[in-house]
Amino acid sequence: MFTGIVQGTAKLVSVDEKPNFRTHIVELPSHMLSGLETGASVAHNGCCLTVTEIDGCRVSFDLMKETLRITNLGELAVGDTVNVERAAKFSDEIGGHLMSGHIMTTAEIVKILTSENNRQIWFKMQDPTLMKYILYKGFIGIDGISLTVGEVTASRFCVHLIPETLQRTTLGEKKLGQRVNIEIDPQTQAVVDTVERVLAAKEAALALNNIE
Repeated sequence: MFTGIVQGTAKLVSVDEKPNFRTHIVELPSHMLSGLETGASVAHNGCCLTVTEIDGCRVSFDLMKETLRITNLGELAVGDTVNVERAAKFSDEIGGHLMSGHIMTTAEIVKILTSENNRQIWFKMQDPTLMKYILYKGFIGIDGISLTVGEVTASRFCVHLIPETLQRTTLGEKKLGQRVNIEIDPQTQAVVDTVERVLAAKEAALALNNIE
């Protein structure tokens, strides 16, 4: 589990490309190395990856076909940076919201509005059917960052970013047309799905009664 509070950014220093498979080597910030072992979980742009090798500050991670298909990690090249967060511990403060590190889809940046000390970014979901889980003032994970949803339309949504978020994460460098990883808040998803099932059951019961 993760909190969506990004602990730093890591530069991608090597990519080993194979058919439907990649190995990424990143330089983790020194403060994230303490106690790190192979098998540990580290989120890259919100995607939970497993440590496969450690060589000083250079840490290796394997990306399988499904990860490359669903996330933006397959688009990364040497020199790019990712948001990183180590798995949460039971004693940690949950400053964001609980996140699983399981990316559901990506979203394209379609508008960036910048004003003094603020930035508003609009996103268009790659899978529009997931817009039902994007609620005003609800939680969402964007490239591993726990954020609050601002405005919502039928096909787009936005978030508001303070200077601290822009400085500490990769969102400050994002441009129009780039894709970000999206993790839907699981509690929101559970509530929406439950309501849909209840309403569907009621409609089915009413239809059956009308037939009888």
